Parts: sequence; C-alpha cells; structure tokens
Amino acid sequence: MNGSPYVIASRNSVRLTMLKVLAALVPGIIAHAWFFGPGIWVSLIVCTLLAILFESLALVMRGYPLRPFLTDGSVIVTAWLFALSVPTLAPIWLYATGLLFAVIVAKHLYGGLGQNPFNPAMIGYAVLIVSFPMYMTQWPAPIHLAVHAPGLADAFDLVFAGGGLISVDAYTMASPLDTVKTLLRAGVPKEEILANPVFGRLSGSGLEWIAGMYLLGGLLLLANRVMTWHVPIVFLLAVAATAAGLHALDPSRHMGAVFHLFTASVMLGAFFIATDPVSGCGTPLGKVIFAAVAGFLTVIIRTYGGYPDGVAFAILLMNVAAPFIDLYTQPRVFGHRRHEKPKI
Repeated sequence: MNGSPYVIASRNSVRLTMLKVLAALVPGIIAHAWFFGPGIWVSLIVCTLLAILFESLALVMRGYPLRPFLTDGSVIVTAWLFALSVPTLAPIWLYATGLLFAVIVAKHLYGGLGQNPFNPAMIGYAVLIVSFPMYMTQWPAPIHLAVHAPGLADAFDLVFAGGGLISVDAYTMASPLDTVKTLLRAGVPKEEILANPVFGRLSGSGLEWIAGMYLLGGLLLLANRVMTWHVPIVFLLAVAATAAGLHALDPSRHMGAVFHLFTASVMLGAFFIATDPVSGCGTPLGKVIFAAVAGFLTVIIRTYGGYPDGVAFAILLMNVAAPFIDLYTQPRVFGHRRHEKPKI
C-alpha cells in the first residue's frame, strides 16, 4: 500500500477505504486551518498535485495504465500524510523533493503498490529533515501569536515565490517539542517553559485540538473496521507509559504523558501512519510488538535524540524490523503441533 494503513483486496475496496481515510483526516485539517491559517489547504493541494505527477511518471516508465492507479486514492493519502507531517508554507521545491523520494524511491523502486517495505510518506519526511533541517524547523505560529498571519494569497506566494516581502520570522516559530527540548537543555525550569504562550492546556497551542480531531477521525476508522485496534491503541499506550515513566523519574526534566499524547504527530502516527499493513506487521502479536516498540522509541528519540520529534524515525525503524517480527510471531497452523513447523 502507498503510505496508508489499509489492506489491498480489490481496486474498488481500496478506493472506498482511501476515501474513508481522507474523510477521517478532514476534522484535523479543519482544526489546523482554524488555528494556523489557510496555508494548510495550499500545502495539501500542492502536495496532492506533485504526488499525482510523480505517480504518473513512474507508471508511464513502468508501462502501467494510469487510470486504475491514479483513481484508487492511495497516492492522495500519501500526499496528505506527507503534507500534514512537514511544515506548512514551505517552498514548493521542498515538497517536490520529499514527494519524489516518497513516491518514486520508497514506493515504485520497490515494486509499486503494496510492495513498499517503508512507509512512503515518512521516507519523504525523513529525507527532508536530514537534508534540510533549517526549513523543517520553520513551523507556522498559531494565528494569535504570529506577527503576520498569512492569508490564502500570502500562502500561495510563500509556497511558489518565497514570500516576497514577508519575513519568515513573521509567521513561523520553533515547534513546541523543539522549544521544550532546547530550553530544558539550556537549564530553563519546566514551569517557566510551559508559561510560554506557545503552549496550551495539554500540549502546544492549537496542536492539542488538532490531535483531538485526529483521535476522533481514528476512532471513526476503528468503528468502521478499517483497521484493527492493535497498532493505534498499543502505540498510544506505549507513548503514555514511556513518557509517564520518564516523568516519574525526573518531573523537572521530562514532560508528562498527556503532553506527548496531544502533540498532533503522535495521534497522526498512531491512527494513520503506523497502521500501514504493508510496511508494518501482519500478525496480531506482531502488530502489538511493532506498536509497543514504536511508541517507546518515539518518546526516547524525542527526549534524547537530535531531532525534536521521533514519530517518523520510530516507525521507519520498526518498518525494518517488521519482517523479522512477523517471522517469529506466526500463529499456530491448525493440524500441526506447536513446536512443529509446517512444510512449505
């Protein structure tokens, strides 16, 4: 599958499932636009068009028909997940670079739809944050904190023309996770850090509401049996348990479980990224192990790693381990003893 958490059965079922996923993302997107401005709509449009372009080029080069693959919705899900994971109002070349790796390299070079060992959207994100860290730290400030809140026309100008007279500092800021990590390492007391208006009651200002909307969308997908409970629930529990454990060891140096859970990336990762069955595990026990370790690594990378967020890297690391985990968590085959391997 193309960066999405859903099993391939038939082209029609894939299309219907992708529509459900896109619909589940809409509440979080609306919340994003409400708190951070309409730039997210521009990012989604640009990323969707770029992803379709790269998908079309790859299909033509491989001799595949365009219509069946472009209309199943999977590449649009990849585009949206990528757009929601990278800073809004980044220059168009940055989006193009990330999606080139997501669609061409992470998907089609491995065989295309359903063959990718890594989550394509997260590959695109990882390439950008490693290669262009300065651009990946320019996150939009909440409207009420921004010196200049870009409107829709400004958003197009920033993406396509670099913003003209609008200074980057006028509409961007460090992310709440980056702010916490930087100031804690500088010795600033946690209580003083959280008094910064960039933080809300639970997590980052505005981000906590976006996280809540992703949670709502994810629960709707669970209710509609688009995915099983194993990955999202265990992932969230692992994040909460790891954060709570570190907080208990040193409350002055570590944020609590609620703060970590209500960063938007954790909810997006739990319900829409870690649940990819192609790059994740297929067995029930394997899904639990995959999600538990990914949730643990997310908090560890956030706390001790060089990057402010750890969701993408945690999931990609577990993508590497997924085949090994599946190999050793296969359920017992009926008609064979528990210790007896079935003949192939």
